[in-house]
Amino acid sequence: GSGSRGKMAGRWDAPEPPDFDILKRLARDQLIYLLEQLPGKKDLFIEAALMSPLDRIANVSILKQHDVEKLYKLENKVVQGVSDQLCFLVRPRIASVKHVAEIVNADKAASKLRKYKIIFTPQKFFMCETVLEEEGIFGDVSFDEWAFYLLPMDDDLISMELPEFFRDYFLEGDHRWICTVAKALHVLHSLFGPFTKTYGIGRCAKMTYKLWKEIVEDSENEMKPRQAEIGRVFFVDRDVDYVTPMCSQVVYEGLVDDVFRIKCGSVDFGSEVTSSNKGVKVLLNSQDKVFKEIRNEHFSNVFGFLSQKARRLQAQYDKRQGMDIKQMKDFVSQELKTLKQEHRLLSLHIGACESIMKKKTKQDFQELLKSEHALLEGFEIRESTSCIEEHVNRQISPLESLRLMCLLSLTENGLISKDYRSLKTQYLQSYGYDHILTFANLKQIGLLTEQQPGETLTAVESTMGKLVTDKAVGKLTDAFSSLARKSHFRALSKRLNLIPRTEEEYDLKVPRDMAYVFSGAYVPLSCKIIEQVLERDGWAGMEEVSRLLNNNEFITVERSTDAGQCSSAQRVILVVFLGGCTFSEIAALRFLGKEKGYKFVFVTTAITNSFRMLESLLES
Repeated sequence: GSGSRGKMAGRWDAPEPPDFDILKRLARDQLIYLLEQLPGKKDLFIEAALMSPLDRIANVSILKQHDVEKLYKLENKVVQGVSDQLCFLVRPRIASVKHVAEIVNADKAASKLRKYKIIFTPQKFFMCETVLEEEGIFGDVSFDEWAFYLLPMDDDLISMELPEFFRDYFLEGDHRWICTVAKALHVLHSLFGPFTKTYGIGRCAKMTYKLWKEIVEDSENEMKPRQAEIGRVFFVDRDVDYVTPMCSQVVYEGLVDDVFRIKCGSVDFGSEVTSSNKGVKVLLNSQDKVFKEIRNEHFSNVFGFLSQKARRLQAQYDKRQGMDIKQMKDFVSQELKTLKQEHRLLSLHIGACESIMKKKTKQDFQELLKSEHALLEGFEIRESTSCIEEHVNRQISPLESLRLMCLLSLTENGLISKDYRSLKTQYLQSYGYDHILTFANLKQIGLLTEQQPGETLTAVESTMGKLVTDKAVGKLTDAFSSLARKSHFRALSKRLNLIPRTEEEYDLKVPRDMAYVFSGAYVPLSCKIIEQVLERDGWAGMEEVSRLLNNNEFITVERSTDAGQCSSAQRVILVVFLGGCTFSEIAALRFLGKEKGYKFVFVTTAITNSFRMLESLLES
């Protein structure tokens, strides 16, 4: 609670997060309202990427109650549908609008008369209408927007489920999703604000903040004075820290994501996990009591925890031995169901662990982690480079090889030309020349770069760096921005002590700092920045760090806090990740929150990891 003191003198217990279920209810109500705008029976076509998020908001039976006859996945092949009215639920993408146009034009060709409605979510972009005009169906369809910005994944985690944000903004320099994030933030501000302070780092963070402020100023009179539940907001751009998402994850939830790919909060465990002939889909959140206790743990502790839990469960089952009839009846009606549920989850997570162990032993995971730690610490670089070459030449996996090359480049502030060319050539020979465009993308976004001869940040570049942040120059500078995309990892690492001293053993069972999420070898840069800025309540004393990150930092006081204002809300901090965040960063900040009495609540454009980031940049 807000008043009770925590374990350490002078420390607060972290407050509870707000209840985000209201976000689901609002989204569901609005969707139902939109469906009712098309009265009578209708077919609903859903874009593939929206299937899972929609399922978390309104399941099939809710849709059926509102006259949805049939559900179709909107795909390349044209499906006719059975009703006289077709409704399309899509993201505002050109490809989706073209799919719709194909269906409408097929109807036209067959002189079939129907009503069509496109529901864009979370909003419609101008270019969607342009495409409808080009396809000649602008007059045939009506459209609406479903303002579904935020999907609560868990008590402290909300995803916008916009994985394309990363590529669109950081590679293509396309700003259109920034407005979407600003609107999402406004929703949170009006439900759980008013916020008292905002911090941020990154160009995108700055723009998002400015847009959000404009929305707030336009609707200032709508805000009713209320007790805030979230006091502060911290914006972070993904390109402030590319190193962290390129590292192998070793906390349980991150590892499950790397190995099985968690999709929209669920994971498909195959038959190798269930040890039966069919797989199962599992929702991973704090409602799963087994998962809740292991999600943030270093993988090395998970097995021990699960076997302990199994023994406890067994003991609870064994209580039945000496029971009389009445006790037995109570046991069956009260405990048995929960025991069975826990038992099922327990065997699933044990199965998942065994499966992870098998896969990772085959991949020589320990060796891999050793070379990653060497890269992070910056020693034996030649050795690491030849290790990566071997990985490439043995064709172990195209994305894994790419990830290691990026990690080498990021930690070394770019590769020397000789290494860059030789690694690139070997990669293309191993994995195919169609990857040549991928290298161009990686270079432009700053993940895998080549040092220019004699290169330190030149005067021209630092002037350019300043220009890059200047709004007036706008699009023009996006071409130059890769000049400013130096990673400066070594310097940042020294400045912020990202690599803990290794004199003493690091006990992963009782973590002493956020480095535990990478086996004690490295504190995630993004999380360390957040920790330091909150500790100093600003960027004072962090000038060198800001300079190395291209000076896009800010802090603003939104309103003065008087003593009467709820201090527990000030300790609820919304962290907004623009371009995605990893489960490792979430685990690290959950740990920091426990230590310092903060409650972090995460809003991310999507959950990401090295594979998703790199996949989004592949061109073939």
